[in-house]
Amino acid sequence: MIRKKKIVVVMPAYNAEKTLKDTYAEIPKDIVDEVILVDDASKDATIKVAKKLGIKTIVQPQNRGYGGNQKTCYKAALKSGADIVIMLHPDYQYTPKLIAPMAYLLESGLYDVVLGSRILGGQALAGGMPFYKYISNRFLTLTQNILIGAKISEYHTGYRAFTRKVLETVPMEKNSDDFVFDNQMLSQIQFFGFKIAEITCPAKYFAEASSINFARSSIYGLGCLWTALQFRLTKMKIIRFNIFKLD
Repeated sequence: MIRKKKIVVVMPAYNAEKTLKDTYAEIPKDIVDEVILVDDASKDATIKVAKKLGIKTIVQPQNRGYGGNQKTCYKAALKSGADIVIMLHPDYQYTPKLIAPMAYLLESGLYDVVLGSRILGGQALAGGMPFYKYISNRFLTLTQNILIGAKISEYHTGYRAFTRKVLETVPMEKNSDDFVFDNQMLSQIQFFGFKIAEITCPAKYFAEASSINFARSSIYGLGCLWTALQFRLTKMKIIRFNIFKLD
């Protein structure tokens, strides 16, 4: 807890048995009040490891996809009374050591969302990000910034923190259950005028770290471009797309 604000870490998990223990060990328990793991029908021992560690675990009987998993995560966090919610992947790709600065940025009241950027600091390739993913990341981010009218360093990080107000406001249920959920949610956050901060975040790439293949990456990229175009057309009042409606 930070100045009476409850901090909840949510972990969307899928086949994370080999990395969950190390990830959980680095979470700063002095400020984090609760950790909630949502298992998306893993085929390994993720649930067993989570329960052994004493993590509150929600088991989805069927795989809902990355976006569907996050929807469950955020609902659970809000139900638990969270004031600040931080999404941390249990694959140990992002360091839990940044949870504290991310939480304090939100507690300050100056920002509504904090993104852990792999691009700030220029260490993405050194951390092992595949070159084609780096190039795609830079191209998509540039295009999205132009269409959305923003200056974010990276739209594709999976390390994110939100205030309760953000999660209660954005119509995330209208978003995809697949990987493009992240991008749709970030576009909604900008559409509804929430303030975003970024901090530099090292990321590691190794066999156990979750990743999507080239084909799914391509589908994701097209989805990101379509989302940004929807944002622009809605802002221009040409077509108002459903994901940017609050009703």
